[in-house]
Amino acid sequence: MVLYPAAGTCPRCGGPAEPAPLSGTGTLWTWTVQRYAPKSPPYREPPGGFVPFAVGYVELAEGVRVAAVLDVDDLGDVRIGMPLTLGAGDGVPRARPVRESP
Repeated sequence: MVLYPAAGTCPRCGGPAEPAPLSGTGTLWTWTVQRYAPKSPPYREPPGGFVPFAVGYVELAEGVRVAAVLDVDDLGDVRIGMPLTLGAGDGVPRARPVRESP
């Protein structure tokens, strides 16, 4: 079983777990648009105000689905099955559309 985020134990049996590298590319499994600002606190509205954004599950080649903010230029361009590159760091994972080569 492969899980994201990584954990020290298996959630099914409680046994030890080992880290496994993930590909970082996949396809959009499902998505929605967050159209309302979260409740405050802890949310702090940014200087320009709240802007709706897309969130979705990116299904990686390993079969893992990762929840991520979708960094797209236009919310109308989001489609199930679109290829995405997933980036994970501090905070929420973010996914960007794979740019086609010219």
